[in-house]
Amino acid sequence: MISDGARDQHGDLLPELSKSAKKMDFQKLLNVPLPTYNSKYPGSPFWMEFGYFGLRRTFNCIFRSLEITGAENIPTDRGTLCAAWHTNGLIDIISIMLSNPQKFVIGGRHDLLTRPLLGFWARKFAAQPVVRKAELLRGGCSEEDAINLNGRSLLNLATGISHGYSCALFPEGTSHSESHLIRLRTGPMRTILAAAAHAKSTGANSPVILPIGLHFRIRHKFRTDAWVEYGEPIQVPDENLNQDLVDAVKNGNWAEPPAKDVISLRDKLELKLSPMTPAKETFSDYRADHIVAHMRARILKTPLKSWREEVIASREVRDNPPSKNTLQLSKQIGDRLYNNGLDGRDLNKNATGLRSFSPKGVLTGSAKIAFGLVMLPLILLSQSLQIILGRLIGDSTDEGEDARVSFQFLAGMFGSLFIWPILSISTLLILFIFKAKIYSTYGLDWLTIIGQSQIAQLILIIAIFIFNIYSYWLAGRAFAWGWDPLSDVAKYLRRLKTGSKIKEDLAKLRNLLE
Repeated sequence: MISDGARDQHGDLLPELSKSAKKMDFQKLLNVPLPTYNSKYPGSPFWMEFGYFGLRRTFNCIFRSLEITGAENIPTDRGTLCAAWHTNGLIDIISIMLSNPQKFVIGGRHDLLTRPLLGFWARKFAAQPVVRKAELLRGGCSEEDAINLNGRSLLNLATGISHGYSCALFPEGTSHSESHLIRLRTGPMRTILAAAAHAKSTGANSPVILPIGLHFRIRHKFRTDAWVEYGEPIQVPDENLNQDLVDAVKNGNWAEPPAKDVISLRDKLELKLSPMTPAKETFSDYRADHIVAHMRARILKTPLKSWREEVIASREVRDNPPSKNTLQLSKQIGDRLYNNGLDGRDLNKNATGLRSFSPKGVLTGSAKIAFGLVMLPLILLSQSLQIILGRLIGDSTDEGEDARVSFQFLAGMFGSLFIWPILSISTLLILFIFKAKIYSTYGLDWLTIIGQSQIAQLILIIAIFIFNIYSYWLAGRAFAWGWDPLSDVAKYLRRLKTGSKIKEDLAKLRNLLE
């Protein structure tokens, strides 16, 4: 999305508003359900559990590899504010929610609550709407309305945190495409300070901030690699909290925390969070660090085996950079590989060229493709509409590249929730319609396989319905598993095309690093 050049009072570019973000139904936002704090769930128990179930089933298909580290830093005796940089739309919040054992009170952009399908689920999760500075400055609502709505939402989130729930807020205030943190807003800090004040008023443990690194190899690609990194918690001291703030939140009123406390906490978070991002001027510079990391690992005969190891090794390069010439050459190599759909993993074991293929990979890949071919009819039946819908919406959205996978994810999840039950019921109807034909052809009365009674027949019908749903899910996994070796074959062909063009530069880089 191209910016129109509008800036806020700090001189930062305002994000362009999508069509959805421009549609603000203020009265509907005022009527969203409020969280409850007296049970395990801040929203509807049934719909939240069903929502988590649907999220997990889809989430497990979109990544080729997923690592979660630092889970021991998540406290179990108090609430937490999860704070991360924000470059991958809804996938960011989903990654945090599904990797954290605590239930969440959710705050999000106002149109999260008013979209046709997504809004239903958001309201069942008791999500609270937030009006960003961009909507306010672009005339989406009056300043008074924004202050009232945001104050109510932040108070609800703070109260939820003080009761032991988690909350994920992104201090940059918007999903973006930069390779570093953009200016941090104060909303999350004001929320956690209010949560600490509420906890103090009730005698609960003071909440903490959890800085989180969200690392995606290529965020907008299906079956990319991901690493969710929980950092060490930032303590929110409650001994010097402003008493007016404590009294206000205790009585259910929003009050602004002192500015000095907000700024101090924001600076602490930025200091912790920035190293957990690429923290480079451009992604081209970031790719250069990865090339150096891979080259060094191959020289030392200790190849990087996972995306997490690769990110950590690139940090070492970032924090202890080699010579300017080395970085310039690695940037040139990284850009050429990236433009051909390759990366540092494609270097051969001696880093003298690009690798060939792995015999072991051929065997496992062939097995996955064979399984996919066996499941192909079921894949086409149960997955085609979601895939087409996800591509159409994801590739045409005005939300930007950072929202591409979000829409594909939603198409996959919501499509499955609606389409698979219809397909399963249709299968049962076909069995009923052709019941006599099946009996005359095969001598089988399928409805009485497990018994003649109505209860036995009902159990069979339910079992067939559930089996069909499971089969559709397995078809989805077969599609994902089959996609990986096909991608590997395509990468092998690209390596054959690119190898000779990059061999000389690789030799130069190796000489510089040895």
